[in-house]
Amino acid sequence: MIEFIEQAHEYITTNPTFAHLGGGIGAGIAVLGAGLGIGRIGGAQAESVARQPEAAKDIRGGSLILAALIEGVALFGVVVALLLALTAFAVIPPK
Repeated sequence: MIEFIEQAHEYITTNPTFAHLGGGIGAGIAVLGAGLGIGRIGGAQAESVARQPEAAKDIRGGSLILAALIEGVALFGVVVALLLALTAFAVIPPK
């Protein structure tokens, strides 16, 4: 069992494909989280405006600020994930 783990560790650390796979999964999770967050903001905004139409301008402004902050965090997550994936060749030379 230990020999199998050592062989798997050697294969994973010498093959940059796993770094690319991890980067893609990380970027996908970041985008998925941003989409869910912005969707919830939009739903809450629509419900709030329906309940209190006179405050629509204030609600819209707050929602736009929150959506921009979520997009910034998502962009940061995607950039970090892609940097990790693309620097795999600098750390692990291809065969």
